[in-house]
This record gives sequence, structure tokens and C-alpha cells, in this order.
Amino acid sequence: MISLVTLALLASVPVLIYVFLTWNFDYWKKRGVRGPKPTPLLGSFPSLFTQKQHFANDLNDIYRKYKNDENYVSVFLMRAPQLMILDPALVHEVFVTAFKHFHDNDVARLVDTKKDPLIANNPFIATGHAWKEQRSLVSPGMTGTRIKVAYSVMQKVCNSFCDYIEKEIKMMHKDGINGKELSLRFTAENVCDSVLGINARSFTNDRIPVAENVKVFAENNTIFLIYSIFAGLFPSAINFYKAKFFPKHCEEFFINLMKQAFKMRQENKTDRQDFLNHLLSMSEKKELNYIELASHTMTFLIDGLDTTATAISHCLLFLARSPDVQEKLHEEIVQNSDENGELSFEKLNELPYLDACFHESIRMFPPGLFSTKICTEPYEFTNKNGDKLKVNVGETIMLPLYAIHNDPQIYPEPEKFDPERFMPENGGVKKYRDMGAFLGFGDGPRMCLGMRFALTQSKAALSAVIRKFIVKVNPKTEPINKLDPKAFLAMQDGGVWLDFEKRV
Repeated sequence: MISLVTLALLASVPVLIYVFLTWNFDYWKKRGVRGPKPTPLLGSFPSLFTQKQHFANDLNDIYRKYKNDENYVSVFLMRAPQLMILDPALVHEVFVTAFKHFHDNDVARLVDTKKDPLIANNPFIATGHAWKEQRSLVSPGMTGTRIKVAYSVMQKVCNSFCDYIEKEIKMMHKDGINGKELSLRFTAENVCDSVLGINARSFTNDRIPVAENVKVFAENNTIFLIYSIFAGLFPSAINFYKAKFFPKHCEEFFINLMKQAFKMRQENKTDRQDFLNHLLSMSEKKELNYIELASHTMTFLIDGLDTTATAISHCLLFLARSPDVQEKLHEEIVQNSDENGELSFEKLNELPYLDACFHESIRMFPPGLFSTKICTEPYEFTNKNGDKLKVNVGETIMLPLYAIHNDPQIYPEPEKFDPERFMPENGGVKKYRDMGAFLGFGDGPRMCLGMRFALTQSKAALSAVIRKFIVKVNPKTEPINKLDPKAFLAMQDGGVWLDFEKRV
């Protein structure tokens, strides 16, 4: 027979679990910070588990409920307390004017650079003084001159891209063409060729699986998801144990790819002033090994391949849904093309409507839906009612980028694809960036390092496609813009399915 002591112990287990899950839910309340009441285990973001909507929509719900009364609110990632900034001006402070107080990204606390050497040198991951060192090593390889050299390669890839679309049109796919997979073929080929000098055969059935291996890390990383839940339940545990996020087979694939690229360049003695040329020069001066060189190159592959392909596919989707906008863009492209139908590097970067279309698409579906920063020096925020809050070193700041990008008080009719918002006569991108209201590439000293390269390859692909094809939405695509609740990044729920018609 079960003793009374045993029964008492069994009865106390649920109570102890409840206490464990909720004991610090007054973390911010004791400091006078308001916020939604967190739920045991789920914290402030139930959709992380229920997947009724995307995590970013949970942030958006909180943002809209409190933004008129508060500049910041308390939120909990399961048990981990975070301060969510609601005022775009304060977001601008965190990214720019108060940067030295928030110079590290929170995700860096999850990464063990020894276990994951391929992402150890990524400027997004690096912390403290290390991020400056990594950025200073990589940034000279991304100058305007080097990107201009890469653009000649991009034009060749764009022609192959359009040839591939023509072949796919002839296949007469009932469900259209998968826009994300199509865009991934372009970015994989372009990054491999223009950055590494390797033909990835992305427009054939015998392609090098570059995109597939990046997706394993960037999109389908189960270990990262599990460890993030673990960190949410046991925030202090990440100080003692960190998981390995880069699968071993992917790690070996990219190291071998780097070795192949370096060997080809050295054997052929090619003097192409591109990123690989910069890496080889840097390796001689710094005596870097293959692992270190591969790690620097992974910055390009992670930032310039999957996220850029997603942005291109979404822009094609929005253009397909807006025929008038698409025709206006086509007219701008044709008017600025030469007799061969090509856009020079200078012309590509002087097309205001193309630029506006792309920025409007990443406003609607930003590559980064939110950002989390670590307080590295104490800082004081002021609330709307005049209250002051001192944020301490080590505390996490959450910035709801998707919510700000879709705020109707900043962007009227935010669900509408309206490139006119970003035209120069309306203030352009700078107007919104200075407000802290456009963060498609982040902002401040840690703004996306590959921004210029991403913009160039995206606009090159879009201009080539719109010049030659009319893009339409296939019925398989969901009729409204909706984030896929199962995806970590911004992705259209159900996928982007497009039909293409060759222009005459």
C-alpha cells in the first residue's frame, strides 16, 4: 500500500513543476514593467508550440496591444525574461546610437565556436571585440569594386536562369513553378560562381547540393529548435553546455567545397578581383587554415543564398499579384537596358522603382522577423509615462521587426504591396531607416555585411526575369500573405507557386 508520505510526494510534483515554470514571472513586474501575462511552459509566445500562427504574429499581437501606451513591455521566451521594445525610435537607439550598450546578438550565447567552427567567424555570431576583427577581415572582400566584378558573372547566371525558366514553361506544370526552389537555383549558382568561381550546375539535374546543405542548417535545423527550447526552460544552462548546430556531413561538404575552390584558383592562377581572391590574399597574411577560410565563406553562403532566395521569391509573388506594378517595373527596366537588353552595373543601381519594389517586398516579409540583443553595458530607457528603466548587463532585448514593418500607423495599408512608399520623392528607404521603422538588413555598425551583394544579385535576378517574362500567381498559392507557422524565417504559408509567360 502506498504510504501517506509517498502520496504527499507525488501530489507535490505538479506543484513543484508549476513553481519551477513560473517562479520568475515577476522578473520585470518588480521593476514596474507591464506586459502580457505569461503562461506556464509557453511563456508569452504560445504559437511556438501550438503553431496556430507564426511566432512573429505573437510578437505582432503584443506590439499592437501595447504600443500606444508603452515604449517597452515584459515578455518571456518560455521561462527566459526578455524586454520587448515597441517604440521604433528606441529600436533605432539599440541598433545605432546606443550600439555600444547592445553590441552583441543574443544567439551568440547558444553557439560553441569550437563545436561549430564553420560559423565561428560569422560576424553575426561573433561577440565583443571579435566581431570587429571578423568584420574587418571580411568587409574588404565586399567592396563596390569587387561586387561590380561579380556582376559580370551574375549577368551570365541570369541568362542561364531565364533559359531554365523557358524550359520549365514548356513542361506545363499544373501547379506552376516553385518560386523558392527556383530562386534557390539562381542564388546557389550565382554565389558559387561569383564568389567561389565554381560551376554548381544549379540549372541541371546534376547540381552540386549547395542549397540543400545550407537549408539543413538554416531552415531544417531540428537540433537548434530543441536546444532553443532547452535554453528557454533552463536559461542558465547555456553557460555550461552548448549543442553543435552544424551537422557533420554538411560541415564536411562545405570544407571540401572550399578546398576545391582554392585548389582551382591556385592551379589556374586566375586573377579575378572577387571575394575568393580576397580570401586567398588574407590567408597568406593571416596564415588561415581551410577551416577558418571556409568559416568566412559560410557568411556568404548562409546570408547570400537561402535568405536572398526567399526574398527574391516573395518579390516575384508580390509583383505577380500586382500586374500594374509589374508592368511599370518592366517599363523602367526596358527603358534603361542597352541594345542587347542588358543592364549595366551602374544602371542597375540607378533604377528607383526596382529598388522600391525589392525594399517593399522585404518590408512585408523581412528576412529577419525579429532580433534579440544582449545588454553589454548598463542602459536606461524612458517609458511613455516618463518612468525610467535601467537595463542590466546580460539582459536580453527583443526587437519585433515584422511587427514594426506592418504597423499601419507607419505604413498605411501594410498588407498592400506599394513600392511608392520607398520612392526617392517620398523619402526612400532612408526615411524609414532613420525612424527605426525599416530593418530589412538590420541597422547600425552590425548591419548585414552582405547587404550590397544581396541587393545586387536580387535586383539582377528580378530585372532579368521581369524583362523576359510576365509572372502570374498559380492557383496553388494561398490567396493572402501569411507566414508559414512552421518556418523559422519569413516564408509564405503553403509556398510560392508561380506561372511564367514569355514576353513577345
